This record gives sequence, C-alpha cells and structure tokens, in this order.
Amino acid sequence: MRGIDYYELLGVSRQAAQPEIRSAYRTLAKALHPDAGGTAGAFRLLREAYETLADPARRAAYDRGDDDVAGDAVTAATNNRRRQPARPAPRTRPFGADPDHEPTLPHIDPDDIPWWHEVRADRAAARVALHPPLVPSTPIVAATAVGSMLILLVLALLSPPAVVWILVCAGIAAAAIDLARRFVAARHTDREFHAEFGGKVVFGRPGTEPDEIAERLTARLLAEHLTRIPGVRVFHGLAAEAGSVFADVDHAVLCGRRLVLVESKLWLPGHYDVPESGDVVRNGHRFRGGTVRLPALISAYRALLPDVDIRGALLVYPNRSGAATAGGDLGHTPESFLTDIGGWLADQPSTVDRKLFRSVLEMVVSPG
Repeated sequence: MRGIDYYELLGVSRQAAQPEIRSAYRTLAKALHPDAGGTAGAFRLLREAYETLADPARRAAYDRGDDDVAGDAVTAATNNRRRQPARPAPRTRPFGADPDHEPTLPHIDPDDIPWWHEVRADRAAARVALHPPLVPSTPIVAATAVGSMLILLVLALLSPPAVVWILVCAGIAAAAIDLARRFVAARHTDREFHAEFGGKVVFGRPGTEPDEIAERLTARLLAEHLTRIPGVRVFHGLAAEAGSVFADVDHAVLCGRRLVLVESKLWLPGHYDVPESGDVVRNGHRFRGGTVRLPALISAYRALLPDVDIRGALLVYPNRSGAATAGGDLGHTPESFLTDIGGWLADQPSTVDRKLFRSVLEMVVSPG
C-alpha cells in the first residue's frame, strides 16, 4: 500500500468535507465489496482510507505526513501534496500492538455468571415462545368455553323454542370451528418458521479480515455463553441503515424485544472509560488511538426500531501483554458483559419475536 494517496483513492479533493468523503466511500464500496464482485484486499484498502479520513484527528495526522497515525487502520506511507521522499513502510497492525501477542478470551466459570443456572441448559428441550401469538391466549379460550356452557345452561332452564336452541348451538359451533382453524393456521405458521431457521441461532460472518481479531473473540464469547439463553439470536456484521452493504455494526444480540449492539476493539492494555458520548478516556487521559461508533449506531437503530429496548456494549481486548479493562456507560470486559448484558437479556429468556427477528436479520450484510 506504499505510495497510495487516500484522497486519490476515494476520488475527493484534500479540502473535501466529511459528507463528501462518506458519499464517495459508499459509492466505491458498492463496486468493491467482496459480495458485489470486488476483492477483499481492495475493499480493505478502501475501508482503511475512509476510516483515516473520516476521523478528524487521524486525518490531520495523515495530512501532516505522520507515519504513526493511531487507530485500527493502516496509515499512508507518503504524502503526495507535500511531495516528501518515500517513507518507511506503514504499520500493518493496530498502534502499539505486539505482533507476537495472541489475545485470548479469559476463562469464565459458569458459576460466576448469575443467570447461568436460571436458564435451560438443553436448548432442544427448552420451549421457545414465538411472538406475537397468532391465536387467542389460553385464558381467552377458557373464558369462551365457560361462557358457552353458561349460555347453554341458561337456555336449558328457560326452555326456549327449538329454533332458539338451533341458532345458539349453530353460533357456538361456528365459533369453535373458527377457533380450531386459527389454531391449525398458527401451528402451520410456527412450523414454517422453525423449518426456515431450524435450530440456527447465529447469523452472519464475524471477523473475516486478518486484523479483525477482536471481532472473532467476541463471536466466540457470544456463541459459547449467550446462546445458552433459549431465545437469544446472535448476528454478525450488520448495516447501520436499510439497504447498505457496509457492516458498520460488529455484532448484535436479540432476545425478545431487547437488542444489544456490540463493538469489538483490540487496543493497548489499560483501563478505558467509555461514556454514552463515545469519548474514550484511557488511564485518565483522552484516548486518541481509536474511535467508538456505538453512540451513532445506537441512535440509528433506535430510529429504525423505535419500540425496541436497545443497549450498546464495547468490548476491549489487549493488543499486547497486559490487561485491558473497560467501564462507563458502554465499556465492558468479557466478564462484566456476561454479567450485566447477559442478565439483561436473560430476563425473558425464551421469547423470540418473529417480526423483530426478521427485521434485524435483514440488516446482516452477509447472512452466511
């Protein structure tokens, strides 16, 4: 990627405003995305250019010709505007990362997860309730049956003419037949839903790029722990708006009408405070090594799904030896994520909202 000018790659001037850069990126990505026939390498380079120019701090550093532009994208090696001599090869790993370090998930004892033993361990035996229900609830059916019996009893005591008996019995029979048809149709719809998705609970492809180590770690965390909750459905690589081909959301977990959007980061060891604004503080100082997209993504999904309870969670993993912890409104370690977010989702562990499930699934860029 040496000699690549990010402005030329995106086809914008060096004075281009953020909306112009974003528009150029989206137009090019439609042609360069692997799912649209492009190559993974070309799309990755395009994404690196956009992520650098879309962030004011990294763009300013890039314009100055700095090699050590902090962040998750690879920085440019030359600056054509200043016509400087060729520079050393750019970083191909996150700022401060140790190439020999292999981040791993911590060992988490199920006994340390408060909700673990409150949900069914055997997913096949756990009854998943599909919502909204397509038939009257059991209390309504029981009330209808009792009401019909009382009507017949009153008629028996009053001894009305035969024609009244016939009309009443015909009405009760019609209501019973209609109710039976509803039950049959509802069971058929439920069987079709199960046949279409079967026992699949994870959708999308997580972390397909070599540098997306954090995304793959989170995918394992979700699959190994949260899928214990019968109603949980896990999604990887979602768009931020309908019809987009960009996987702006790393992960999403749905249970009932509760949805959590998850962002994964591979950052320097240290403690990160992540407020709702997304302004990250590391060890008491403003962090310039990366940005958080969650606040904007949460707002976008709340507008898309206004009746859904939505939360966000940022998971941080160390990119070299040492511990990475996170707190605040959005920050989480794997342990706190399972305790806090997992407990929130497990409040109604067996509910799958069909309509909401399909709405979220439609946002997955590559369902897989």
